[in-house]
Amino acid sequence: MEILRFRVECSEPITVKAFLEGKGVSRRLMTKLKRQINGITCNGEHIRTVDMVKNGDEIVLAMQDVSFLEPNPSLNVPIVYESDSVVVFDKPIGMPVHPSIKHQGDTLGNYFAYLYPDLTFRPVNRLDRDTSGLCAVVKNAYAASMMKLQKIYYAVACGIIKEDGMIDAPIDRVSDSIILRCVSPNGKRAVTHYKVIKSSDKYTLIEVRLETGRTHQIRVHFSYIGHPLVGDELYGRLSDEITGQALHCGKLRFFDVSADKDVEVVGTMRKEMLNLF
Repeated sequence: MEILRFRVECSEPITVKAFLEGKGVSRRLMTKLKRQINGITCNGEHIRTVDMVKNGDEIVLAMQDVSFLEPNPSLNVPIVYESDSVVVFDKPIGMPVHPSIKHQGDTLGNYFAYLYPDLTFRPVNRLDRDTSGLCAVVKNAYAASMMKLQKIYYAVACGIIKEDGMIDAPIDRVSDSIILRCVSPNGKRAVTHYKVIKSSDKYTLIEVRLETGRTHQIRVHFSYIGHPLVGDELYGRLSDEITGQALHCGKLRFFDVSADKDVEVVGTMRKEMLNLF
């Protein structure tokens, strides 16, 4: 069970609904809590969202939607940042975020279940299996509703990109494929901003910021402009110089509701990518 506690601070009595809305609790979450026994309590007693609360009252939300994932203590994923509401992992390449048919016990979700057996696994940014870097997981539904994540990626593209730029090209699913994506006029708008960090005679290291969040967006966009990511098997070609594609989530910015502050988490660049230069 996930527990959230709030202390009421107000000059005049206020409804529970208005108080929780002011704390960013969504209507969807309130509806779910109302269906649970003692999902919302005030000073230890059950309370309705239409009831009034006053200054000094303690509101407790008890969320019982814990999902089960098989815990795997043999995994080891570094934690870069942690608070009462969020934990940021530095995910290695080769590790899926979620379990699937082929990956039942070797995912970030399985390691999270080992570390936090009483919590639901709620990743905010879902990295591809062979994309490394920072992955934020919120610890409760309230933190999930409040989380607005800004992500900065680093990638190594084939060829020389001379100037910073933006790619504005719609992305759609490739017909008859559940995995592949492509640029298509029938797709959803996708916008990628990038800055050139450095180049060699073969590759370019770029910093990437996504304005939209389409599946495989970075990989599809750079392949579309003729600069596929090094080692990208789906949208370019494999490379014996690197494992997986040269794509790394290196920086996250968000507001941490439990710490009540803006946070910037910076990870360590993947050595395989730096060794390409």
